[in-house]
Amino acid sequence: DEEHDTSYKQEEGVLYNARDMVVLRASLCSAQVVLASATPSLETWANAQAGKYKRVELTSRFGAAQMPDMRAIDLRTEDIPPSRWISPSLRDAVAARVALGEQSLLFINRRGYAPTTVCRACGHQIGCDHCDARMVEHRFQKRLMCHQCGETKPMPDKCPSCEAEGRLAPVGPGVERLDEEVRALFPDARVAVLSSDLFGSARALREKIEEIAAGACDIIIGTQMVAKGHNFPLLTLVGVIDADLGLQGSDLRAAERTFQLMRQVAGRAGRVEKKGLALLQTTQPEHPVIRAILSGDEEAFWQAEAREREAAGVPPYGRMAGIILSSENAAEVFDFAAELARRDGPLRQVSAQVFGPAPAPIARIRGRHRVRLLVKAAKGVPLQAALKAWVGQLRVPNSVRLAIDIDPQSFL
Repeated sequence: DEEHDTSYKQEEGVLYNARDMVVLRASLCSAQVVLASATPSLETWANAQAGKYKRVELTSRFGAAQMPDMRAIDLRTEDIPPSRWISPSLRDAVAARVALGEQSLLFINRRGYAPTTVCRACGHQIGCDHCDARMVEHRFQKRLMCHQCGETKPMPDKCPSCEAEGRLAPVGPGVERLDEEVRALFPDARVAVLSSDLFGSARALREKIEEIAAGACDIIIGTQMVAKGHNFPLLTLVGVIDADLGLQGSDLRAAERTFQLMRQVAGRAGRVEKKGLALLQTTQPEHPVIRAILSGDEEAFWQAEAREREAAGVPPYGRMAGIILSSENAAEVFDFAAELARRDGPLRQVSAQVFGPAPAPIARIRGRHRVRLLVKAAKGVPLQAALKAWVGQLRVPNSVRLAIDIDPQSFL
């Protein structure tokens, strides 16, 4: 189920895609596999288009339920006070649902209170001691947390750099900060926050979801976990706080993932008799992905995305492999990566290209400096054999870790 979900990709230890392994296993024992999703991955869509997979479409929702209406809220025309993220249009829509006894879901895909804490005296941003990453404030726990290595520390009273007191300020919203804003706007409403770090066990989370489904709250605030298969009969409004969030960065699947996530979240609204409404707050209502989400023409989106990927020769119309090297010694890992890149003969024999080496976007995790190379090849090329011959030319130092990620899902 939800075959497009990136959690099927194992990215630590042995690197593999569980969905792809299931398809391979089924082919070995002549079994049938059902890959289900309202927003399939482009790989699965392309396999269906090529006739490798049989395509079965469900053209309507179960029972009397209808697909929700979807509209954009142009944040450029909204008067939103500083340090607030709910527009007047979204606020009024939520208030109308509360008055009717219906539920609203406010979605933001950020855990914690704020993604960055800045000193207003010197500009210092509090980072992790072991990673090149900012620590996220989790105000419910009164701690800062690194979302890369899990390191935590108490929220300081003064700046670690200049020691100025009372000048630390949160920058940007997370679910906890949105909860604070919602309670100020709707003091009489019952509010529930769904975020993975707020529940000590799967049982506690399941109980909270059952309470919400039974009507125990008016406004739900949640991260990506609320988009996955939950059925709240009274939920008729979904508000996406920042629909532009996933469109940033250089990930080749950014458009696909944003489209999937927005459609999945919007699908929580109106799952029984009453028709739902999804409102997407955006500063780019003219963006092709936002227009595709609002139009509901999923086939047109996949066709456009497929054309772009095919022109670029990237998955599913080409092969890629990510090479991740790490060491506690930055010079050592860069030197080894550079030597590996120079000896690209086995890859050139199959017309593959090597890009890099370059520091990983998160260049240090758990005290280890990280370097990435990217190998790109045409579809159908025996890439694994070429990679084995390429890497086998050099002995990897004991202090260096090397991982090869075929068709990577993450480029961090």
